[in-house]
Amino acid sequence: MSHKLTDEQYEFIKGEVVALFERYDVRCVPISGFELAYKMGIRLIPYSSLSKKKYEAAMKVSSDGFYVEDVEGRDKIFYNDSVVYERANMTILHEIGHCVLDHKGESDEEEAEAKFFAKYAAAPPPLVHHLQSPNPDNVAEIFSITYTAAVYACNYYRKWLAYGETFYKDYEIRLLALFFAAEAGSEPRYVCFRAKKKPY
Repeated sequence: MSHKLTDEQYEFIKGEVVALFERYDVRCVPISGFELAYKMGIRLIPYSSLSKKKYEAAMKVSSDGFYVEDVEGRDKIFYNDSVVYERANMTILHEIGHCVLDHKGESDEEEAEAKFFAKYAAAPPPLVHHLQSPNPDNVAEIFSITYTAAVYACNYYRKWLAYGETFYKDYEIRLLALFFAAEAGSEPRYVCFRAKKKPY
């Protein structure tokens, strides 16, 4: 059964995502968990690089991936690189969430927080809002997420529209400042689009 987070937790996580983007100058879509991990100094270890014994052990922990801090305090993310890029990227964003939110265990609450962290980081509603007629197809394409994740993003975007542009929160204003450039007399435009590249 999934854990229900409080409104305060959701707001805190959204603020943490934007603060992370600011700190590491993330301003291109789609959001690359691979690039973000590199900037954060997190070592990414694909399952395909593991010995058979370690691979089997990793799969028992998670078929997608997991985050660990070793005895020397170094952050590592092990991830399954046999899946599609979109899924692997979301896994890495999820594990970055565990790191940023300073999770120490494997509680349902921590999993719910990391899951929301990844979904918000991958396709924040204020950025979805600037697409023409957002729908699962173009959201999946622009943000490089699976169709299932894009359906969630669109549903979440529609809920966000309840307050939307009229009442941007501080972290949303900061987010838009990162991703958009506005010229006098013209509509805001994305600072950077980039081609999707599979890093493995």
